[in-house]
Amino acid sequence: MELGVYSFGDLPIDPATGKRGSTAQAQRNLLEAIRLSDEVGLDFFGIGEHHTYDMPASAAAVVLGAAASVTKHIRLGSAVTVISTDDPVRVYQQFATLDALSNGRAEITAGRGSSTESFPLFGYSLNDYDELYAEKLDLLLQINASERITWQGKFRPALHDAEIVPRPDGGALPIWLATGGNPQSSVRAAVMGLPISYGIIGGEAARFAPLADLYRRAAAEAALPGADVRVSVGTLGYISENADQARRFWFRHWHQGMSEIGKLRGFRAPGWDQFEPQASGEGALFVGAPEDIAERIVNFQRKMGHMRQFFQMDIGHLPQRELLRSIELLGTRVKPLVDAELGARA
Repeated sequence: MELGVYSFGDLPIDPATGKRGSTAQAQRNLLEAIRLSDEVGLDFFGIGEHHTYDMPASAAAVVLGAAASVTKHIRLGSAVTVISTDDPVRVYQQFATLDALSNGRAEITAGRGSSTESFPLFGYSLNDYDELYAEKLDLLLQINASERITWQGKFRPALHDAEIVPRPDGGALPIWLATGGNPQSSVRAAVMGLPISYGIIGGEAARFAPLADLYRRAAAEAALPGADVRVSVGTLGYISENADQARRFWFRHWHQGMSEIGKLRGFRAPGWDQFEPQASGEGALFVGAPEDIAERIVNFQRKMGHMRQFFQMDIGHLPQRELLRSIELLGTRVKPLVDAELGARA
């Protein structure tokens, strides 16, 4: 089974002074985390597109391109690309370039995104939310299938026998469809023959198992030649040597992150009484010691059947030192235990 990490480029804060660091340093921190993830044997690193001061990872392909030159094995992808407000031609060109520089390790995860700040930033209306996503996803998939494109839509200038380069050596890029748990998205991915990536940020992780089952049933019914029927899962998590200390330490950062998001979206950040049950047992927050986390991943995989699980650890201004140690433990302590139980591939 594949294990990995994803990040939105969490803004650093000086623990001694409490002052916020720079958005530029957040990009350098990302590169350092990706390099370590490769060194400790993790399988995937994803960068999720955001456009806020606290989450400034707005140009994933650029950071991943830099990472391609300092890594050897780890797969590099978006988690997610907000395809609704981007240009599919440019997205494809950027990730095809990344694929060339990394010798075939690039992936795109296309989604609507977990926030909406990109809509006013790039001049799009939320009234067109669904239409934008459907149209631009369609164009991205057509580009992936053919070097020359003739296409016409509502929100972008038409293309007439346009040549889209560069092209991947492997012929096409892996493109995943991302969802936060919408059943229609599970069916959409299946009928398009795409692998699916579920983002799970709270509650019980196994509540997504019926959606994965729905996806597989819909894929079987569609019976598309060449369909790529795979499931991956993005969850929140943090690993330290002591489970209780891990939960108490990371709770402060999780609560801070939820507070910042809550201010933007109009909800109150949950407290310890809501955090604690989610950070153990069947909960969706994978926080604890390596042995505990490995056991929980294995139990979850047996219900969900996913082939990859990747973790957002740097939430709420987690210090870079703690992020790197958590990544190291995921690769050197958790992954060997998971592989011993499930094998290298689920």
